[in-house]
Amino acid sequence: MYFFEWGSWEAALEPDADKNEDARTRRLRKKITPYENEQAEEEAAAKLSVSETPKSRGPVYAFDNRILEIRSGMFEEKRGLISILSATVIYIIANCFAGIISGATWTIEHFHSKGTFASEYLFISAWFTLLALPTTWFYLKYGLRFTRLEMFTSRHLLIRFNRTTQQVYLHRPPHCGGIVVLPWEGVASSGSANKYAIADGVGVPLALHWSARVTGTLHPELAWVGKSANHQGEIRDEWEFIRRFMDEGPEGLPRPRITSHFPWPWQAFTPQFEGVTHYFRNASKLIKVGLVLISPAFLIIGTGHWLSLLLCWKPRWPKIIRQAGMPGKPVPPLTTLADYPPHIQQRLRENAHLWTAHPGQRPEKKPRGPSKRRSTDTKPASRAKP
Repeated sequence: MYFFEWGSWEAALEPDADKNEDARTRRLRKKITPYENEQAEEEAAAKLSVSETPKSRGPVYAFDNRILEIRSGMFEEKRGLISILSATVIYIIANCFAGIISGATWTIEHFHSKGTFASEYLFISAWFTLLALPTTWFYLKYGLRFTRLEMFTSRHLLIRFNRTTQQVYLHRPPHCGGIVVLPWEGVASSGSANKYAIADGVGVPLALHWSARVTGTLHPELAWVGKSANHQGEIRDEWEFIRRFMDEGPEGLPRPRITSHFPWPWQAFTPQFEGVTHYFRNASKLIKVGLVLISPAFLIIGTGHWLSLLLCWKPRWPKIIRQAGMPGKPVPPLTTLADYPPHIQQRLRENAHLWTAHPGQRPEKKPRGPSKRRSTDTKPASRAKP
């Protein structure tokens, strides 16, 4: 599911006038906006070793002395929810058009054989037409944008690390931000230190982040790498594997299992259990029984996931990225604002202030003074008795 990436891209392009933020949201945004020294510290932490057991849990699609390619994206295990709904709507629309064709065919055959029009066949054709046209219009206008998050698009989001060019490539559909070329220098990671961890690594993949001053497109980039983790240790191992590959080379790293791009059924069902195996082992018997009882839901979502994979196509990199790092081949230029259409450039310029870091260091919080308490020494004068 590309819902997170689609939502992030839409948020980056949303006009400022459409942002209906209350005062609390604005204060929260101001509070979480980083300072320049915090960004520098996070980037410096990404250069340090954090694990003695580097390991990639994949899925890895390519690994050699030049490139490392891993599945990217958030909520991969949820992929299939939208596919089931989309398939239902498409099935209804297809049946409506089948009814139109059948009614028209029966009308023509009856006219040729009897010489008159059959009103019941005309009614069937007209009825299915009244159902099909508005349903199709509504789906194409409002529903297709959600279907494309799982179907009729690239089979997977990809992230490719090229140690020869010291670049990182993100492969996303155009409606999720498109293909982006980023520098390795300046990357920040949720696995570089515990204070940058997200949810302590439980149920989320490794997160890589490039600030707006690094990307050159006036907005930050965020990529989720690999499988959802069971704990922060798996996140650190994944990040250390990537860091060593880019900074030191593949020597000494355990060779990961290479995954095929072909949509095998197990590629749709196994993601349903990413990030929950550790929880399942340590859960109580009652929780385990509950998980077994809801297992049919995992089967349904996995079936929808497989359907989405079958109705998508293998992602393909541009030629300049496929050949990047080979002898005599050009180095892909980093993505800049000029690579986007004019209307996208305008939106990114208008929203650039949302991603700009505060200069300098975050000011220290002023200690709160002692609370004003009512003095017990001064008591109200009692009324004199008459």
